Amino acid sequence: MKSYLQKIGRALMLPVAVLPAAAILMGIGYWIDPAGWGAGSPAAAFLIKAGSSIIDNIPFLFAVGVALGMSKDKDGSAALSGLVAFLVVTTLLSTNTVAMLQGVDPENVNMAFSKINNAFIGMLSGIVASVMYNRFSQVQLPQALAFFSGKRLVPIMSAVSMLAISAILYFVWPLVFSGLVNFGEAISKLGAIGAGLYGFFNRLLIPTGLHHALNAVFWFDLAGINDIGKFWAGEGTKGVTGMYQAGFFPVMMFGLPAAALAMYHTAKTKRKKQVASLMLAAGFAAFFTGVTEPLEFAFMFAAPMLYIVHAVLTGLSLAVAAAFHWTAGFGFSAGLVDFTLSSRLPLANKPFMLIVQGLVFAVIYYSIFRFLITKFQLNTPGREEEIEEENEAAEQVAVSSSENKFAYMASEIYAGLGGDSNVASVDNCVTRLRIEVKEMEKVNQQKIKATGVPGINIIGPTSIQVIVGTQVQFVADEIDKIRRQ
Repeated sequence: MKSYLQKIGRALMLPVAVLPAAAILMGIGYWIDPAGWGAGSPAAAFLIKAGSSIIDNIPFLFAVGVALGMSKDKDGSAALSGLVAFLVVTTLLSTNTVAMLQGVDPENVNMAFSKINNAFIGMLSGIVASVMYNRFSQVQLPQALAFFSGKRLVPIMSAVSMLAISAILYFVWPLVFSGLVNFGEAISKLGAIGAGLYGFFNRLLIPTGLHHALNAVFWFDLAGINDIGKFWAGEGTKGVTGMYQAGFFPVMMFGLPAAALAMYHTAKTKRKKQVASLMLAAGFAAFFTGVTEPLEFAFMFAAPMLYIVHAVLTGLSLAVAAAFHWTAGFGFSAGLVDFTLSSRLPLANKPFMLIVQGLVFAVIYYSIFRFLITKFQLNTPGREEEIEEENEAAEQVAVSSSENKFAYMASEIYAGLGGDSNVASVDNCVTRLRIEVKEMEKVNQQKIKATGVPGINIIGPTSIQVIVGTQVQFVADEIDKIRRQ
């Protein structure tokens, strides 16, 4: 399970990389026109719409990115299948479709279906598509159906699979969503403790998309709280209204950027520059705009322990701010833009104490993240199992002039692994082949080492890594050709 979650985390890096720039564009646009969101400024409208074209379509990006990243040979048909799977489930479970299925007016459909277009469904679609690709991309159908063989079969199987999943979600999704709404209404009566519980579950549920259920209770008018609307309208109680927003500012403006710094400092030396670019952009986006997805999705699957800690600290931050009646609010998200604007409103109460709280939380986040990463060797960005190793020996493999050295290496390594009868899957990172075998006893390590590879790392009863070096992609491609024969 751990390795599978880490694989999802690696697959998410491609779509996550584009999010910080989009968030910053939206933040600048909102700064220019905070009231009209572009209605009063063409420049603001241009920036906001440019950024929202990415941010509002995160589920699409995840569906395509996860499918591509988790397919065995990173083929474009897997990405297409991810999109197909996502379109099937979100269309079948949209409010209008459900209204037709139930024979009711759209306004009478459970509000859960209005939130079906979320990051969790995107990731689920990508995972399903990758499974279908890995299983069916080489299948040969009878001659009459030969046109649909191989990679053409994958989108079809993905769509069929999502029909079954949609049928399950049709019954399960509204039950879970409604249960969380009832839970939110219950904890809303607990004051500062309730705010803390809300903050904890808000972050914990983000990977599933179900945080919208709690947000509807506390931020909007579902249960009469309407924390955002009342705060900005100045209709609530000073020091109380805004309690379900204020505690997010210390986390998003200070805590998460400090966590990004900890991940940068603990990255492997040869990957620091690469990690720095992601963490700097994502950290600035969190601080300036309050958009935290680029940071959170960078470690939530690669290091789930850290994400749970993050959820706990978020809950603690909301509880502290609520207990001391420090309030501020947001219309976009809890970043510098909204803090600056909301701190001038009548219901803002000692908002600059949130800055002090944020500085304290920055120290807490940095210290805990750095300690846990180094203590438990967590695979945060830049720490993926010693990927910086380089292989100079691979270039010294002696082969005849008529043979391609990578084809020779691939052939010998594959034979040493036990061939088709023993190899279950082959993947690669920057310098390593990552292989799942059926029986480790059938692996001939001496035969593999004879090709000149620097080393072999057995990481589980059926998992083995062959360290090839920075030219690993060429060896992986040759192995893929062998497996297709």
